[in-house]
Order: sequence, then structure tokens, then C-alpha cells
Amino acid sequence: MRIGLLTEGGYPYAVGESGVWCERLVRGLGQHRFDLYAVGRPSAAGASLPLPPNARLVRTADPEGASGNLLERAALGTARAARRAYGRRDRRRFTEAYERLATGLCAEEAEGTGGARGVSTAGAGGSGAADVGEPGGAAAFAEGLYALAELARERGGLPGALRSDDAVRALEAACRAPGARRGAAAAGLPDHLAFAEHLEGVLRPLSLDWYEEDALGAADLCHAAAGGTTALPGLLAGHFFGTPLLVTEYGVQLRAHYLSAAGADRSAPLRTLLAALHGRLAAEVYRQAALLTPGNAHTRRWQERCGADRDRVRTVHPGMAADRFDGVGEDEESGDPATLVWVGRAEPAKDLVALLHAFAEIRTRQPDARLRIVTVPVRDPGAEPYLAQCRALAAQLFPDEAAGAHAVGENPVSFEELGGPEAPTLEDTYASGAVVVLSSVVEGFPAGLVEAMFCARATVSTDVGAVVEIIGGTGLVVPPRNPRALADACLALLRDPERRYRLGAAARARALELFTVEQNLAAFRGIYLELLSHAPVRHRPGDGALFAHPAEAHVPGSWTPRAVTAGTGAPDA
Repeated sequence: MRIGLLTEGGYPYAVGESGVWCERLVRGLGQHRFDLYAVGRPSAAGASLPLPPNARLVRTADPEGASGNLLERAALGTARAARRAYGRRDRRRFTEAYERLATGLCAEEAEGTGGARGVSTAGAGGSGAADVGEPGGAAAFAEGLYALAELARERGGLPGALRSDDAVRALEAACRAPGARRGAAAAGLPDHLAFAEHLEGVLRPLSLDWYEEDALGAADLCHAAAGGTTALPGLLAGHFFGTPLLVTEYGVQLRAHYLSAAGADRSAPLRTLLAALHGRLAAEVYRQAALLTPGNAHTRRWQERCGADRDRVRTVHPGMAADRFDGVGEDEESGDPATLVWVGRAEPAKDLVALLHAFAEIRTRQPDARLRIVTVPVRDPGAEPYLAQCRALAAQLFPDEAAGAHAVGENPVSFEELGGPEAPTLEDTYASGAVVVLSSVVEGFPAGLVEAMFCARATVSTDVGAVVEIIGGTGLVVPPRNPRALADACLALLRDPERRYRLGAAARARALELFTVEQNLAAFRGIYLELLSHAPVRHRPGDGALFAHPAEAHVPGSWTPRAVTAGTGAPDA
């Protein structure tokens, strides 16, 4: 089978979580051929990961415009260039298509109908716009999107048209039309210009040269490693060639847009338009996909609220390498019985402040308890100030304690970085303590929790994201932002070694059953065959007539016509 794999983050150039998953998928399903379509900036030194024999890099595209295969004139042209590139007829086609798309984006929502029912942007950087999918608006958006794609394919892209005066005027008219969203109606010219620029980036895949018979047209199946813009080429391949689309999401891009702090300085009307754009695109991808494979029930609920058909959604848990933790898991009694361990990125969503207050309660009731906070190195400039704030709070809550008058004081809370001398590896970090704690207020699929389970560690977690689905009955779960409940749960495990070991063993057994690479590959192996079995047979030029030579014609035997020698077509002498 020939799989067109649409990769998020630019695999094989990027080596993040998405890249590692793609690498495991391609190498684990060696019986299939993978054509890679990488959305990401190519590295001057080449691919970061060597490709296996069953994979080849077919196309790359830089989302910021610096790509050899991306028609840059489609992204960076001016309004004057757009007028020169398109004739009058093509300009009319573009304007009509863009008006349909803009009308679909700006259409007011009908409560309880279609799209992302009940998904609100209020409190998440949005303006309070609710649903993302009133039927008429969704249909208009889809019609405009595919009309723009057809024009781009025929004319070699959309040369500056998405930023042209025609586009801005069409957007302004749609915002002010009767029945438009209240937030969109308040948008001014700066909002229209900023939204047009953002829309051009989202729709840049329309201008790629991927929609040819020797590219995505040759794929038996398109597999998108994420939704949103990453899945857009697969959406168009289905439109042009009827190629089935499989979308795997381990984190919902629409949710990430709502939670992103990048747009905090944007105006309310602009946030309304951006939320509508990402909601409409997500709903269309979910509507057209042959199958959606969310990584957990939390993601699945988001997809269903965005209009995904429940019958076409199947949860496939992400596969994680378990063998690296075998040494820790076999020794369930390792680690300091009075030490709590926290591992993750230092950011406000992890709520280390609540964890420190909970630990203050723990210390009053068990004075020998210790807390190791091990942070993962990140490039986010906002991580260091938050970590400094947590260090200051720890110093305030826990003054350095000395065993005697001539000893140096030591704080019961230690801050370390993964890869340092005290926490060289994840295995060593998890093995050092008796209980692993997760204190987040926002989570998707916390991989660190699964790693702790592979290490046979008892866990205390807050009830966010997919935590309950991961833990099952093998750990303690408490409400978020509740330091007292977090402290009580941690103390219950610290004071009961037998229960702690029993939960740890059950956690390891559960993780090995549900969250290994092997179960992930087995699931996709079956899904690929299932989708292909339901897809219509596509006859490509040069393949020859289907069933022109039955299999038995190539096997000597009594059923072979005596007048013809098999394989030659020459009469017997």
C-alpha cells in the first residue's frame, strides 16, 4: 500500500514528539510504502533522521514561505502582482470563491446546530463566540475553500490574491452582512488586514504542487499526523482524487489555538474571526475524513463536539517505548520511600505553586518528606521567570534546614534539570522517589504519567485532560487547584508502602497493555487495511487493464489453455 504521510513539524527534519511517532510508524510498518510530505522548514544539513528503505521524501513546504517546492509567489505577492497574474475571468472566480469562504466564516451560529457545539472561546483568548459550525456557514466555507483550491491548481497558485484589495473588501462585506457574528461585525480595517495575513498562511497549502498524479494523486491513502493545516493537503487530495483521509490527533489544534497566549494582544473581533477560521477548518477535516484516530478520550470528545461522526472516530493510544524503563519497573521497591517526584515543563499550566503549598502541608505531617522538581529543558522564554517564581516560593515556604549547629542547611525541595548530574535520565529520576505527582490544571495526554507507570510508580494526579483514562484504577486522582486534597493523597501513599507497591505493579501492567509502540503499530496496521478495503479501486494510467491476466494464467497446470504457452502468448508447436 502507498501511504501519503502528511507530517507535522517537518519530519524527517524535526525530531520532536511528532517526528518520533512518524519514525516509529514508518519503520514499524515496513510492508507499506510511505511517501513523506513534510510541512516544516528544511534543514540545510538535510534530514535529522535517516529514512528507512520503505520511505521517501516526496515534497517539503516551509510554512513561512522559504521552500523550494512552495510557489512563493502564491504567498508573498502584492495586490498589484495579483492583478497582473490573473485575468479578468480568474479574478472574478477568485472573488466569488473568497466571498463564499468569508461568508461561511462570518455567519452567525445557530445554537445547537452543527460544528463545534458548545465549544466556546470565552476565557481562552476568544471573544465568547460559541459554536463553530452552523450548517449554512459550514457549507459556504467548504464551497469557497474547494473553489479556491481548484483555481490555485489550474493557475499555479494564488499569487498574492489572498492579500489583495479584492480579498480585504470581500472580508469586510462579509463581516458587515446581515446575520454575521456580532464580534465580526465590529472588526475594523486593521483587523481585516491582520486576518487576511493569517488566512493566507493557513491556506498556503492550496498553492503547493502536491496535487498531481505523481504526488498525492498516486497515494492509496493519505495519513495526516495532525489536524488543521497539516491535514489540509489530504483534504484536497480527497477532493481531487477521491483518496481516503486518515487523521491522527494526539492534541487538538483547535484547543491549542484557544489556549495559546500568542494572541492575547489581539482585538476581540480579530479573535472572533480567527476562532471561526480554525473551527470551520477543523469541522471540515472531521467531516471529510474516512477515519479519525484520537490518542485519548479527551481528544475524542473535542472532535465529536466539533462535528465528527462518532462512527468514524476510533481511539488509538500513542505508542511509547517501554523497554528503557524495564530496569526500574522490575524493582518496585527502589527509590526513597519519603521522596515525591515531579517531572515536566516549568509553566503556569503545571501549577507548581499549588504543588509547593501542598508539600508545605505534607511537611507539617511528615517532616522527613522531600520533593524533587525535575524540569525538562525548554526554549520557551517564559519558562525561566515562572521557574524563578517557584524557586522563590520554595525558599519562602521551606527555609534551609540544618541537622546541627555546625551543618549546612538544606532545602527539602530541590530544583533540577533533566540531564544534569542529579537527574541524568528519566529512568533515574523516576527511580529516585516513591510517588510521582502531577499537579496540572491543563493537560492533554500527559506522557510523563505513562512513563511513571512503566516504572511501576504509584501516582497522584489532578483530574485534567486524559488523566483518568490513563490511570484507570492504578493511582489516586484529586481535583485541580486543591493543595489540601493533593497533600492528603500523597500522604496516604507515603504512609502505606504495601498499597503503594500494589498500585505501582498494577500501573505497570496497565501501561504495558495499552500504551506501548507495539499496540499502536498493530492498530494502524489493521486500520490501513480496513480503509483500503472500503475504498474504490482506482485505475491509474500504465497499470494495464484490471484482471486482464488472472493469477492462474501464470501457473502451469491443466487449467492453462494448451494452445497458448503461459507468459509468452505463443502457440504450442
